[in-house]
Amino acid sequence: MADEHQFIEDGLQRSQIDEFFASELGRAGYGGMEVAKTPMGTQIVLKAEKPGMVIGKGGKNIRKVTRELEERFDLDDPQIDVQEVDEPDLNARIVADRLANALERGWYFRKAGHTTIDRIMDAGALGAEIKLNGKVTGARSRDEKFNRGYIKHNGEPADSVVDTGQGVAVMKLGTIGVTVKIIPPGAELPDDFAVVEDAEVEAVEQVDADEGVEGLLEEPEDEKVPDAGEDAD
Repeated sequence: MADEHQFIEDGLQRSQIDEFFASELGRAGYGGMEVAKTPMGTQIVLKAEKPGMVIGKGGKNIRKVTRELEERFDLDDPQIDVQEVDEPDLNARIVADRLANALERGWYFRKAGHTTIDRIMDAGALGAEIKLNGKVTGARSRDEKFNRGYIKHNGEPADSVVDTGQGVAVMKLGTIGVTVKIIPPGAELPDDFAVVEDAEVEAVEQVDADEGVEGLLEEPEDEKVPDAGEDAD
């Protein structure tokens, strides 16, 4: 039971740290993080669209964030490694925040949804899905969905292959939840298969039935045995 409680506590802390980074580093294009506790301390790999904004001038901002992490979450000597997101349009977290910001700036939801999913697919994604939930156009809540390509919704591949990100757009009529799912290029999908070309088969010589098995056997040639005299020479 102790291990189960520790597992739950670690998961809760990880979620709280993720929310902290999202609120503090939203303008820098926060794209997610990975946490690993080692004997040397807590190692955190932080992904962002704009690493320079995360680090700050002379490292001022990253020192501030590190200090708050240590105090708020009681982390042991946290070390943060900031990495730039290679392709922001393939990072579901960044895409969801961008779409939420576009809605808050007054973009019509259909234009925002189609434009966003076009950018995802143009970046090379195998598939993408965008869901908007909330007061999209009026006082009543509704769901809107945009799909392109192939997407996996359940099973182990939905957890291991699909990158999922969420954002919230605060509107005058209420909030709109944004969920983005992306299958990145090169992902190995369980439905993939390869067609193997027919192998070349060499022709086999046919033997008449009358010839039988004996016909397949060749009689060995008589070997010439040297005379004793020849050996002596």
